[in-house]
Amino acid sequence: MRDFHCCATCRHFKAEKRAEGMHYFCSRLGFETKTTYKFNCWNPKENIKKIIDNNRKDIDTQG
Repeated sequence: MRDFHCCATCRHFKAEKRAEGMHYFCSRLGFETKTTYKFNCWNPKENIKKIIDNNRKDIDTQG
């Protein structure tokens, strides 16, 4: 199964386009972050939860 656990898939992840480039931060913690960082407070977005559930169902039916 693919690893979906990263900041970019968390409901608290925010991205802002600024003059100097993209700015990524966690709205919950208030820290700047990167899309690939991982933290234990990860709370996936609803669409990611559905993808994970579908992947689990596929794995369960295969074996």
